[in-house]
Amino acid sequence: MSQPHRRRWAILGVLMLSLLIVVLDNSILNVAVKTIASPAPVGIGATQSELEWAINSYTLVFAGLLFTSGLLGDRLGRKRVLLFGITVFGIGSALAALSTGPGELIAYRAVMGLGAAFVMPATLAVLMNVFERDEQPKAIGIWAGGVGLAIAIGPITGGVLLEHFWWGSVFLVNVPVVLLALALMVWLVPESRDPRPGRVDVPGVLLSVLGLVLLVYGIIRGGELADFTDVTVLLPALAGLAVLVGFVLYEKRSDHPALDMAYFRKPAFSAAVAAIALVFFALMGVTFFSAFYLQSVRGYSALESGLLILPLAVAQMVFAPRARLVVERFGAKAVCTIGMLAVAVGLASFAFFDAGTPVWVLEVVFFLQGAGMAHIMPPVTVAVMQALPREKAGSGSAVNNTFRQVGGALGVAVLGSVLSGTYRGEIEGHLGAVPAALRETAGESIEATLAVAEQLGPAGRGLVAPAYDAFLDAMHVTAIGSAAVAVLGAAVVALFLPGRTPQGGPGTPTVPGSRTEAGESVPR
Repeated sequence: MSQPHRRRWAILGVLMLSLLIVVLDNSILNVAVKTIASPAPVGIGATQSELEWAINSYTLVFAGLLFTSGLLGDRLGRKRVLLFGITVFGIGSALAALSTGPGELIAYRAVMGLGAAFVMPATLAVLMNVFERDEQPKAIGIWAGGVGLAIAIGPITGGVLLEHFWWGSVFLVNVPVVLLALALMVWLVPESRDPRPGRVDVPGVLLSVLGLVLLVYGIIRGGELADFTDVTVLLPALAGLAVLVGFVLYEKRSDHPALDMAYFRKPAFSAAVAAIALVFFALMGVTFFSAFYLQSVRGYSALESGLLILPLAVAQMVFAPRARLVVERFGAKAVCTIGMLAVAVGLASFAFFDAGTPVWVLEVVFFLQGAGMAHIMPPVTVAVMQALPREKAGSGSAVNNTFRQVGGALGVAVLGSVLSGTYRGEIEGHLGAVPAALRETAGESIEATLAVAEQLGPAGRGLVAPAYDAFLDAMHVTAIGSAAVAVLGAAVVALFLPGRTPQGGPGTPTVPGSRTEAGESVPR
């Protein structure tokens, strides 16, 4: 066995470091939005819409290029693509930290999204090529646990940085980590690629990028307006869906498809990607409003909010690497179904939270959500990745991450719209005393209402309690919607994921390119 293969666990550590900064960056930004919205010199005076686009510009580029980056990794080499992505991400982070206005921040966040799109699929693709099939579930569990670590470190790191440094430090902190990751990648990570990539499916690649960008833009626009019937929402969203339908039809007829649609005929593969999309739809919407609940309603600082979310991350870190053991005993169907139901219970719990809910109850709910996630993501990721030949690992990882990103974007947009629409309906009756020029602004969100109340001085004190009540009512409605989506996910995995398969039995599939079929498919 050659040197790179012997170093597979060290290689996994480098991959997790790369994944860490990509995930950590978004979780840091969630606690920094209030500071960035503050006028200079504390922040850059970003409006609510500009803050949303600082998040959405990243999401739009990231989601649009995920699939393409996975294909390029298979063709050009996963290490090469990983090095490119992490370098671009580091440059974007440095530029974002030095932004002088919201427009610059939005543009540099898009650059970060470009880099991240090349990092995330490559980490999983490299993992699949340095671990053999029997160790892949364990490695993927640890990889998924790394996401939990990032969730834990992100808000805490962001809170510490914001208490001691300026807002740009939440981006600048990425740069030294990027430099360390680059050095370790060059040293440790082996190159791998598809030995027979075939012709480039240029129309398929272009259709996938155009379709995903249009669809995600429409979703984001709908969330921004809290109205999915607006023509500026429907046109791009429907055009994106039409292009993606065209992509599917073209790929089915192509003799060298970018994505072989035959994989979706496998119930385990289709159920796994659907589960990924649904669980992130449900969870991302809750992540969006939980920050406002903790900071605006409960009055916790950014650092305190980060510490309160620790149980969710700890549960993922503890259980994700061990999920394979439960799957071996009970099967992926049972484990993922129970995991989805645990997430649903956690989400539904938010429907009963108020301004005085004991902290220990919050911690139990966050832990339950983390434990549920830890028993969903590793098994479904294994199902997606092991359904494809090893030489197509980049494509498999891209599909996995694309469904997760689109599901998450839908969750923020749809559930964010429910939250915003319900809040506006609840608070409007209390804005009669607000000057007409401020009334529209005051109804946008709890943060906007509280800002107007502070601006009005003593006359605005009567808005504070109604704002809290309106937000809690909106949160309750949104939580029920999130839980319903998680229950739908539970139904999907219960119906379509495979049950328990005896180890090495006749139902155990072989992966083309693995040792069980054709020997080594990549150099060790």
